Amino acid sequence: MRVALFSTCIGDAMFPDAVKATAVVISRLGHEVVFPPEQTCCGQMHVNTGYQREAVPQIENYVDAFSDPSIDCVVAPSGSCTGAVREQHVHVAKRYGKKGLADAAQKTADKTYDLSEFLIDVAGVDQLGAFFPHRVTYHSTCHSLRFLKVGDRPLRLLRNVEGIDLVELPHADECCGFGGTFSVKNAHTSAAMVADKVRNIRDTRAEYVTAGDASCLMNIGGSLSRQQSGVRALHMAEILASTKQHPWQPDSAIYSKEAML
Repeated sequence: MRVALFSTCIGDAMFPDAVKATAVVISRLGHEVVFPPEQTCCGQMHVNTGYQREAVPQIENYVDAFSDPSIDCVVAPSGSCTGAVREQHVHVAKRYGKKGLADAAQKTADKTYDLSEFLIDVAGVDQLGAFFPHRVTYHSTCHSLRFLKVGDRPLRLLRNVEGIDLVELPHADECCGFGGTFSVKNAHTSAAMVADKVRNIRDTRAEYVTAGDASCLMNIGGSLSRQQSGVRALHMAEILASTKQHPWQPDSAIYSKEAML
């Protein structure tokens, strides 16, 4: 299978390790991973803040980047961006795009998957040979839970990681308060929400909190670091990429305490 990797703008700029880990996991299953270099932002930020017409060029770019018929699937390490492609692109294209864009956007949306969806629904695996001997808790991000409805797919993958001590997060379905520009426009409300989330994470006594969205992990990880909690935020792809033979070693310091201050 030929799989295109959609890095997302936040992944490309701030969380390259999560993107690379996604490629590693998919390639280990024997699939060819390709990276269309013309890809850019999915346009979610524009649509969510009311600039739908301005998002049309980004939708056109997404279609151009991933419409190649030799590409069987598009996989992103981001439930948020995957949700935007599947939930927003066709609607915005119908309203503001040129003739035919909506149909083209539907075709690319139909083959775009979150990592957990691809692994379980398309590749048909939930055992990846991963090894991560740490206490971990999982945060269900809003877009993954409500837009994509990934259900227990991420948990099925994590439960099959050798050595992991996976502990349930109280109120796991509650928002962390990031919400993109929501955290900027409603900073005090956002801070209160992430404070609740972090308190629940610390109550689990986990070493790591994981999720399928780097943006939520950035918000949660920043709060954990400011509290000097010792708990680190780590994308699920990085846990799944870690094996006994090749323990995952992030190249960037994005998850370090210094980076979160």
